[in-house]
Amino acid sequence: MSSPPAGSRQPGWAVPESLKVVLASAGTFCVLLLLWLGVIRAFALPPEMLPSPAAVLVALSDGWIGGTFWPHIAFTVQGSLGGWLIGVVIGVVAGVVVAEWRIARQVFYPIVIGIQSMPTVAIAPLIIVYFGVGLPSKLVTVALLCCFPVFVNTVAGLMSADARLLDLYRAASATRWRTLLDVKLPSAADHMLASLQIALVLSFIGCVVSEFIASRAGLGHLIKTYSNDLNVAVMFAAIATLAVIGGGLGYLVALMRRRVVFWGRQA
Repeated sequence: MSSPPAGSRQPGWAVPESLKVVLASAGTFCVLLLLWLGVIRAFALPPEMLPSPAAVLVALSDGWIGGTFWPHIAFTVQGSLGGWLIGVVIGVVAGVVVAEWRIARQVFYPIVIGIQSMPTVAIAPLIIVYFGVGLPSKLVTVALLCCFPVFVNTVAGLMSADARLLDLYRAASATRWRTLLDVKLPSAADHMLASLQIALVLSFIGCVVSEFIASRAGLGHLIKTYSNDLNVAVMFAAIATLAVIGGGLGYLVALMRRRVVFWGRQA
């Protein structure tokens, strides 16, 4: 039996990469679901400690279809994405300034490190004192959390530009602005977009923490309220809602990163 000629394509249907991810995720979810049911049966856990998947599904149905979750979802998403956007803008601008001017790096970098070293849980009550229990305090808390990873990755990306290209632009008497646009920002693009994913995760953490401390709405407020009633099913449903929203938005940012930094992909 003769072997197929070199370079010929074998018959068959290739499974798309996206379908592989979906199938793997579905399989993992099923395994975790079976483990969840097994733990409840093995240890005879009461609903106040670990609710059944059916009880969580009912709570999700009441929250999503019944509409009780929607005002809280809207509040949390506004605080998270609004603060994320503010933190990203501040982090990018500050990173460019620090990377381009040595005096700014010497003056502002230690200050930024010092601010970031303060635990958010410790300063969140102070932020609420100054900005109230509404949306502004959530925006400030989230912006503080998101600013640092974007700032650090922007500085690292700009300073990792190809030295040969920089020398070429200096030899051509290119302006600092032209060098920044043509060489440094493309070099830093992957670092910056990766930091957007990190900041997005931190944005929901910061918003929920702020809602735990003092808030009149939001998924964090919902979790805290139902924890007082030991309604763990609703708490699980709110946590699952956060996971779905955060995971979906994180996937969109990752997709944008792959589309924008196309030169970093393997052929």
